[in-house]
Amino acid sequence: QVQLVESGGGLVQAGGSLRLSCAASGRTFSTFAMGWFRQAPGQEREFVAAISWSGSPTYYTESVKGRFSISRDNTKNTVYLQMNSLKPEDTAVYYCAATGRPAATMRSDFYRYWGQGTQVIVSS
Repeated sequence: QVQLVESGGGLVQAGGSLRLSCAASGRTFSTFAMGWFRQAPGQEREFVAAISWSGSPTYYTESVKGRFSISRDNTKNTVYLQMNSLKPEDTAVYYCAATGRPAATMRSDFYRYWGQGTQVIVSS
C-alpha cells in the first residue's frame, strides 16, 4: 500500500510560480512511476505530467510544456511539480498519483494510488 500526501498549493498571481510536493509512504516508491493530474471546477480530471521510476523519461500535457517540470527524489520518497509562468487556466485541484509499475504513463487508469489533492488558484 502506498499513501500520498500533496503540499505546496496556494494562491498565486498570473506569471508566478509554485512548487508542489508529494510525499509517499512505503519502501516501493522508487520502483513506481508517478504522475500529476488536475481537476478544475466542472471539468474532468486531466493528465498534467508523469515521470518514470528512474526520473526519465518524463511526459507533459501540451498546455504545460515549457512551464512545468516534474522531478523526483527517491531518497526522500518525494515527487515534485515545479510550475512556472502560471496562468488562470491552471487553477485546479492537483493530484499526485502512483502507478504501481516502473513505466511512466499519461493514462489515469494505470494509476493505482492517489493523494487527496492540493488546491492551486491563479489570479489574473
